[in-house]
Amino acid sequence: MCGIVGYVGARDASPILLDGLRRLEYRGYDSAGIAILAANGKIEIRKREGKLNSLIGALNGDAPKGMLGLGHTRWATHGAPNDTNAHPHSDCSGRLAVVHNGIVENYAELRAELRACGHTFTTETDTEVLAHLIEQEIKGNEGNGALALVAAVQRTLKRVRGTYGIGVMDMTDPELLVAARHFSPLIIGLGAGENFIASDIPALLPHTKHVLLIEDGEVAALTRDDVHLYTLDGDSVERDPLVVDWDVQSAEKGGYPHFFLKEINEQPAALANALRGRVDEQGVHVAELDALDLDRIQRVVLLACGSSYHAGLVGKRVLEEWVRVPAEALIASEYRYANPVIDDHTLAILITQSGETADTIASLRLCRSAGAQTLALTNTIGSSITRGATATVNLQVGPEIGVVASKTFSAQVLLLELIALDWAQRRGTLDTARVKVSAQQFARLPDIVHTALGTDHQMQQLAKKISSRKSCFFFGRGFGYPTALEGALKLKEVSYLHAEGYPAGELKHGPIAMLDPEIPVIAIAAHSVILEKVVSNIQEVRARQAPVIALATEGDDGIAAHAGDVVYLPHAPEELTPMVATVPLQLLAYYVAIERGCDVDQPRNLAKSVTVE
Repeated sequence: MCGIVGYVGARDASPILLDGLRRLEYRGYDSAGIAILAANGKIEIRKREGKLNSLIGALNGDAPKGMLGLGHTRWATHGAPNDTNAHPHSDCSGRLAVVHNGIVENYAELRAELRACGHTFTTETDTEVLAHLIEQEIKGNEGNGALALVAAVQRTLKRVRGTYGIGVMDMTDPELLVAARHFSPLIIGLGAGENFIASDIPALLPHTKHVLLIEDGEVAALTRDDVHLYTLDGDSVERDPLVVDWDVQSAEKGGYPHFFLKEINEQPAALANALRGRVDEQGVHVAELDALDLDRIQRVVLLACGSSYHAGLVGKRVLEEWVRVPAEALIASEYRYANPVIDDHTLAILITQSGETADTIASLRLCRSAGAQTLALTNTIGSSITRGATATVNLQVGPEIGVVASKTFSAQVLLLELIALDWAQRRGTLDTARVKVSAQQFARLPDIVHTALGTDHQMQQLAKKISSRKSCFFFGRGFGYPTALEGALKLKEVSYLHAEGYPAGELKHGPIAMLDPEIPVIAIAAHSVILEKVVSNIQEVRARQAPVIALATEGDDGIAAHAGDVVYLPHAPEELTPMVATVPLQLLAYYVAIERGCDVDQPRNLAKSVTVE
């Protein structure tokens, strides 16, 4: 979950590294640091606890100068967030600098072994063992030039259990940067007379759009003019680069105070991009389904975490309703250890915005080993999930920098519904006329969501009402249930206000005992075939004196008799509710966070991409 950036070239490395860390800070912000090979031939390391601005303030415009360097922004696993445990880390002699994203599971036994050999440790991190192992392995091999460091890294990583994306530099070789990965994201940026490593694409966008992927179990050797890939056994690897179609502006705030607010407001354009090439007047066609043997599939499992899991709940509903195939939405971190029943008649849909979520990738491998077909739904081209799945559907919504999901959640829901519509059309469970009508409705979705953004001012006012409350409940039925879960999650993530989402019918099976006049309840009461049931649940809540905020459809004047506040949503088919109703809920979470003085884009203890268990 940490962010890594590295540079080798002819320019001053420090500004490049600091800018790259700024673009990667969503991956972790417990501490930050840089290592530069300075003109005196020594590696100079500067690192500070806290967000990147703490490091920049400590540098005070006097960062080390050099043309080889590494940077790191940390989400702490082993060792408290402090100056000492911040990356980069060094060996006993100060010859090496290492940055690491991942977990070294056998670090304790390796540390004990290294201590017995005379190595001295200064941090509580698992990462420091990598620096000392490489130091141990490189001794006696200095005469092999650049290959000495590469070979030392290869031998070291053969001894490591766990996950890693690492960058390594050696003060004896001023033009060499070594990188390696195993289950943690790391890519190479190819420039003219310079090369880069980074954990994610945004760090590279100001410098290059040409990206070379590092696969699991590979080591890369970068100089300013060349890049060579090797396996851990030393075999050379050839691979063509990819061209990224994102631009720098898409990864900037564009005048908004926060990325989260920008990305909420980008949803009409993001959904239009997700629809492009998939919906037209003839109907729906998700071309990626052509790579699957749909006739063989007898059941579907949708595997995801967090907001992606909520999208999966929508996917389960439409797959069963439209395709008439049994479907389950399951949390990937539970599924991977559950000894599930999987066979070659199963389709696993893996949903992850980053394409690097550790538990979802582990679930992918489990499903593949059992012979299941796999379909990845992600926003990141070239990510780990895309390289392992039978087929991949890309969200096409551009980078999402805010730590909490907004436009990627909406796009996941949209693509799952398009997949279900296309599959139902192919299978004959929905006739062509019905699919065409749905396609026309989906084509209107960007405009509908744009209208929903008009609730901004009202959500600001409601945020003032609930920001001081101790808890908040969300409920809904049908498509409103996953919407309620997502609304509650957003509020928790960015404002730290306790919130729970429930199926409306479940309130009376326990949670209703919590309700009192101090706990607001937000009801997803948009038009649906079961709206009357939702209204009955609202009445149960009001009978306990809990204040009710209802999200209802325009023209439903009767709902005002049952709720203290009503937020009206534009008319939309029931299946579009999660994408439309989530917009005001995202705005509510944003404005509650502002009222409570929270850091919206960098919520405490969170990171954008969860690459550890």
